[in-house]
Amino acid sequence: MDRKPHLGLVLAAGALIISAALGTRQTFGLFLAPMGAAHVASLALLAFALALQNLVWGIAQPFAGALSDRYGPGVVVAVGALLYAVGLGGVALFPGVVSVIVGFGILIGLGQAGMTFAVVISAISRAASDSQRATAVALAAAGGSLGQVALVPIAQSLIALGGFQRALIMLALVALVAGPLGFVLRGRRRTASANAAAAATNPSWPVIWGALRDSNYLFVTAGFFACGFQLAFIGVHLPTYLSICHVGAGVGAASLATIGFFNIIGSFGFGKLMDRFAPQFLLAVLYTIRATAALVFVAFPPTAVSTLAFAVVMGLTWLGTVPLTNGVVARLFGLSNLGALFGVCFLSHQVGAFLGAWLGGVALQATGSYQIVWIATVVVGYTAAALNLPIRYRTTVPAPA
Repeated sequence: MDRKPHLGLVLAAGALIISAALGTRQTFGLFLAPMGAAHVASLALLAFALALQNLVWGIAQPFAGALSDRYGPGVVVAVGALLYAVGLGGVALFPGVVSVIVGFGILIGLGQAGMTFAVVISAISRAASDSQRATAVALAAAGGSLGQVALVPIAQSLIALGGFQRALIMLALVALVAGPLGFVLRGRRRTASANAAAAATNPSWPVIWGALRDSNYLFVTAGFFACGFQLAFIGVHLPTYLSICHVGAGVGAASLATIGFFNIIGSFGFGKLMDRFAPQFLLAVLYTIRATAALVFVAFPPTAVSTLAFAVVMGLTWLGTVPLTNGVVARLFGLSNLGALFGVCFLSHQVGAFLGAWLGGVALQATGSYQIVWIATVVVGYTAAALNLPIRYRTTVPAPA
């Protein structure tokens, strides 16, 4: 076995990988208007491609997590980064309906599966000791927001100065640079015989089927649907919503960057709170805050000030769900199949994200307004809060996270 790298190095690599993947993802809402104006595709089709991206990401995430559990995250992250870059580059070099669906929809979705939570967060969870785990996961989730803070204004500037194609090429290079960092996450390198033994003695799929019969797992998985719905709708459609309400385009980019900055604080804060409070109760609080913020924001015509205030609250609760949901799953089932089990849970998140991104475009095209989707955002948030309250742990599972 190879010597396990220092936890600080693993954390830094994981945060940079997540930053590249999620920071790039958070810029996609900025591309809707310029790509629509260039007649690359209609707004509804662009929204569908981004919705498909979320669905593909969710479907592929359990497989990426299971592969990482067996063989380590190095190759999984590298392949994910390559697919991500090809998807971005394809849309930039060959703009059109086919490249939007295949690139934005399928390839980037697969790339995100290899560069995000089930692979990276689970690898960090295994690299940390029991006493370090909550802090390590919180730091990784918080550090992953740096990409959103940095890449959103850069992408906005590149779109304004050089067009959407140059901006997409730059983002593709960011993904390629992040790819090799996955090999830092490996920790230990197992031999082929060790991998075979692990697959024989600890298979993922029977554990997944067993988890799907556990009401606690179903509750946290169903609640995660709301997170995906809310984040995808807001991340993709907030800039367009603001433009409809005659709020400047700069406010849209500033709000997305503000979400990213305060997500650093929120993700770390909620992760650390797991040291004192059960993560399912923290999830209930988080979903309640998020739904209430959306309700207040949509109840009045948006201004620059109210939008930035909304962005602050959303940022504080944006990805705090990730360490908390990961913590619930780890406490329920332990760490050995955490990548695969969190991946299945994340599929629910991405089904919600598919609907949030897609229905936003459908509602705007059909009614000229986002009002009905804003209402749905509030309803699913309060529902998710209620679903997390009855979750309880079995005393026979000794692996807190």
